[in-house]
Amino acid sequence: MIETAPRSIQILDTTLRDGEQTQGVSFAPDEKTSIAKLLLEAVRVDRIEVASARVSDGELLAVANIVDWARDKGLAHRIEVLGFVDHGHSVNWIRRAGGQVINLLAKGSEKHCHTQLGKTLDQHLADVRETIDLAHEHGVRVNLYLEDWSNGYVDSPAYVYHLVEQLADAGIEHLMLPDTLGVMTPERVFSAINDMRQRFPTCAFDFHPHNDYGLATANVLAAAQAGAAAVHCTINCLGERAGNASLAEVAVNLRDQLGFSLGIDETHLVRASELVQHFSGKRIADNAPIIGVDVFTQTAGIHADGDRKGSLYHTRLSPERFNRRRTYALGKLSGKASLAKNLERLDIALSDEQQRKVLARIVELGDSKKSITADDLPFIIAEVLDSKDYDHAELLACTVTSSIGLESTASIKVRLDDEVLTAAGTGNGGFDAFNQALNKIVKRQGIQLPLLTDYEVRIPKGGRTDALTECTITWNHGEGDWKTRGVHANQVFAAIAATMRMFNRVVHDLRVNTAQV
Repeated sequence: MIETAPRSIQILDTTLRDGEQTQGVSFAPDEKTSIAKLLLEAVRVDRIEVASARVSDGELLAVANIVDWARDKGLAHRIEVLGFVDHGHSVNWIRRAGGQVINLLAKGSEKHCHTQLGKTLDQHLADVRETIDLAHEHGVRVNLYLEDWSNGYVDSPAYVYHLVEQLADAGIEHLMLPDTLGVMTPERVFSAINDMRQRFPTCAFDFHPHNDYGLATANVLAAAQAGAAAVHCTINCLGERAGNASLAEVAVNLRDQLGFSLGIDETHLVRASELVQHFSGKRIADNAPIIGVDVFTQTAGIHADGDRKGSLYHTRLSPERFNRRRTYALGKLSGKASLAKNLERLDIALSDEQQRKVLARIVELGDSKKSITADDLPFIIAEVLDSKDYDHAELLACTVTSSIGLESTASIKVRLDDEVLTAAGTGNGGFDAFNQALNKIVKRQGIQLPLLTDYEVRIPKGGRTDALTECTITWNHGEGDWKTRGVHANQVFAAIAATMRMFNRVVHDLRVNTAQV
C-alpha cells in the first residue's frame, strides 16, 4: 500500500486587520509589532494580514515597524496589507511602509458593484487592473479579495465567473473568497469552492470566513476539503460583528479531523491568546475550545475516576500538546478520585479516613463556592486535620453587615448542646461585631472566652480574588497559647469558623472539668 503525504494548507492570520474591526479594539503600534512577532516566529503561521491601507499615521508606523523587523528575519514576504481600488493611493501607502504584498479589495457581487460603486463590471475591472498594474510596476505582489463573494456567487454567479476570467492572467497570487456576512453553511462552502476550483484550475483560492451563524470553523474545514489553498482566521475569533474563525480551533481541527500538515506550533497558541486578550481588552470564555482556562479541567468525579483507572476521558486533544496541564476540579461534584488526583499532584499522602473528612469538607465548601483549586487544598487539609471534631456548639445562622461610615452589625443563632441561643452585636468591622454578639451568649452561660493574641489571614499563591481564605487565630486562656484555624471563601467567615472552633474547645474543656468534679 502506497502512503500519501498529508495535504498541506496555508493559514493566514488577520488578527491585526480583521481583528481590529472588532468593536472597541484598536492596537497600538508596539502592540501590533508584538503580536506579529509572536504569530510569525513562535506560532509560525504562514502569512499575516496586519492593517488596512490609508487608515492613519499610527497605522502606517505600525506596518513599517513590523516590516522592518520582518525584513531582518527574512519574513517580510509573509506580511500583507489590505488595499483598495483607489488609483494607486493604497499601493503608495504600502510602499511607504515597506510592504511587499497588497490584498486588493474588489467587488465580488454584482449588487455591491452596481449599488455601492455605481459602475458596470467592465468599468470596475478596468479600475482593478489599473491598481494591479501599478502594484506590479513597483514590485508589490497582489492578492485579490472578492468582497461579498458568498452572496455574489448565489445571486449573480455569471458576474463572479466573468470577474475571475478577466483577471486570471493579471498576475494575482491568491484569489480570496470572503463569506463577508457570515451567511454560508459548510455544504455551500464546499460546493462553491469546489466549483471555483474546477472552473479555474490554475488559480489559488483563499477562504475568508465570518462567524455570524457560529459556523466559521466548520466552514473553514469545508473550504479545506474542497481544495482551498489557504484559510483565514484570527486569534480568539476577533473580527467584524461575530468575528472570524479562531486560529486555535482552525489549526487543531485541520490537523486532527482532516489530517492536514501545518507549520503551526501549538504550544504557543495559549500565549498568543493571552497576549491578544491583554492588548484588546476582549476576554474569551473560560470554556473556549483549546485556549479557555477550564477546557482541560474535569469537574465530575466519575471523569476523574475513569482517568485514574484507565485514561478513559482522554482524547487526542491532550493539554500537553498546548503546553498545558490537565486538572481535576474540587467542589460539590467531586469524588474520591478527584481528591486523589489532586493529592497526587501535590505529593500529599492521607489515610482513607482523612481523605473522607477532607472530601466532606470540600463538598460542604463547594455549596458556597463555584470551585476549589489545588492551591486551596492544603488549607482545607490543615483545617480538617487540625479539628478535634467537638460538637458542643454550632453556628446555625449568621448575618454580617458592613458599610463605610457606620459600625458593622452581626446577628447570630448558635446551638449550645441542646439549646438554641440568639444575639446581635455591633463593632468595628464584621468580625468584631460577631465577637460582640458571641460574647453576649457566652456571658449568659457563665463562660469566659480566651484572649485573642494573634490573627493571621492567608490566601493561596496567585492572588485570585475568589481564593479560599485561611484564618489562623492564636488564643491565650492563662495556660499558654493555642491556635484554631478556619477556611472560607469570605475572610470574615473564615475568622468566624476559627472562633467557633475555639468556642467548641472551651466548652469541651469546661464539660470535661465539670465531669471530673
